[in-house]
Amino acid sequence: MRKLLTPLAAVGLSLILAAPLAAQSIAGPYLAARSAAIQNDFEQAASYYTRALARDPANLFLMESALVAQLAMGRLEQALPIAKTMQRAGQSGQVAQLVLTADQVINGDYDALLNGQDDRQLIGPLVDGLVEAWALIGTGDVSAALDRFDTIAAQQGLRAFAMFHKAMAMASVGDFEAADAIFSSEANGTVLQTRRGILARVEILSQLEREDEARALLETTFSGATDPEIDAVLAALEEDEPMPFSHVNSVQDGFAEVFFTVAAALRSETGPEFTILYAQTARILRPDHVDAILLTAELFESLEQYDASIEVLKEVPASHPAYHAAELGRAAALRRSGKEDAAIEVLEQLARSHGDLVSVQSALGDALRQKDRFDEAVGAYNKAIALAEEVNGTSSWFLLYARAISYERQGLWDQAEKDFRAALELNPGQPQVLNYLGYSLVEKRIKLDEALEMIERAVAASPNSGYIIDSLGWALYRLGRYEEAVPHMERAVELMAVDPIVNDHLGDVYWAVGRYREAEFQWSRALSFIDESQTVEDVDPERIRRKLEVGLDVVLEEEGGAPIEVVAD
Repeated sequence: MRKLLTPLAAVGLSLILAAPLAAQSIAGPYLAARSAAIQNDFEQAASYYTRALARDPANLFLMESALVAQLAMGRLEQALPIAKTMQRAGQSGQVAQLVLTADQVINGDYDALLNGQDDRQLIGPLVDGLVEAWALIGTGDVSAALDRFDTIAAQQGLRAFAMFHKAMAMASVGDFEAADAIFSSEANGTVLQTRRGILARVEILSQLEREDEARALLETTFSGATDPEIDAVLAALEEDEPMPFSHVNSVQDGFAEVFFTVAAALRSETGPEFTILYAQTARILRPDHVDAILLTAELFESLEQYDASIEVLKEVPASHPAYHAAELGRAAALRRSGKEDAAIEVLEQLARSHGDLVSVQSALGDALRQKDRFDEAVGAYNKAIALAEEVNGTSSWFLLYARAISYERQGLWDQAEKDFRAALELNPGQPQVLNYLGYSLVEKRIKLDEALEMIERAVAASPNSGYIIDSLGWALYRLGRYEEAVPHMERAVELMAVDPIVNDHLGDVYWAVGRYREAEFQWSRALSFIDESQTVEDVDPERIRRKLEVGLDVVLEEEGGAPIEVVAD
């Protein structure tokens, strides 16, 4: 879908194009910057906006745009001069305040943070309140800080955030009893029940020598999960010494937690191009904040900035319990950027170090399967299924389904059918499995009545899936019910207009009912959609060309099959 210029960008462009000729030297870098920004390429946007700003240093629009791009890349040193210039001009908006606040935190200038509350442009009610509370802790006025947390909590919708940070503050100064009392209260909201909140409370309980409660909390919350980080925490609880409280080691860590908490909350509320500014601020303040690293990488990936995501994920050390999660994310970003072989190398290395994790073996199997390395994929899925059965007493339907596909693509139908049916036992109405098994039976021209019933159930469960509706039309075609097949195949083409397989199928169905010109049109469309430099399963361009030359009946006869008995109009 074509992206339109935002109103601000449109105004900026109109001002540039209307400027005198001498000033239009900024048009080139500006337009390049806008193009990069539209693609969420913050690296290039930052470079070109900076060039444009060098030619027009008083342009506030360029300042704001360059500032956003630099902060999105996590570059405080490059963003700070711009933010200070905007502040002097009285134009420091929300993003500039993020940068200025981060700089003051790093410099420990808590008095400046507090003194600027009344006369500066603010970031937002929640962030400003939490910044003030942590700044008070920085000045040593813990009592005033706790009062400030309580004031924030009284505002509608902010209680959970305020109480989480109050608990972090109490724990950071060693008052673990008070911190746990906050966690224990059911009135304090869901923020305390996030994964990070649960792990923080476990450390607090350990400090209180309540290891049994800590273990019970972990086992209840993460039951059945294979997670090195949780396993490491459980192992630490077995030691003689209490676990250190690691979530907030300093006042600066507390500020980092503010911006991470807000970023995590914004993730489902607003666009990633905005959320990433808060996640990056958290990373600037605490570079070893692994949860902020993972979130930032996830946001880059959602913006299709795969190289940036990969670089961020490299910051998670191999010794960290979340290393496997970072490497899985890196492999996923490599795959989505078209570097499938590099992704497989990452996953193979990870399988050597973390091969006892279902998620690692499953991801390796998926990557191998997508590269048509089906035999190797089966080996990875075998390990994943065995591990899942060992941990949970049963496998997952998806692992069986994925292994079934790998068997089917190798021509090992007996093993494939067994896995497909086992997957359906675990998830009887799963439309992907019903469709794949039903379609495979149709293609093999066996158990056609059962295949049709499976596909009909899949369509009922997923009525807007072009692939599944195509399967229904194709099953009816295989059963000789050509007229019934037509509307389903037409609907499939509506949903998947440029898919060569679906267009080819519709051509065959049209031919079967005597609509020859329409059949030839669909075959021609199918042929135009095939990228012959790539492997396209289940569609043969030479066969389509032969159908266009002599018709479907002759092709079927040449293949040893009976010609279609044409249905009269």
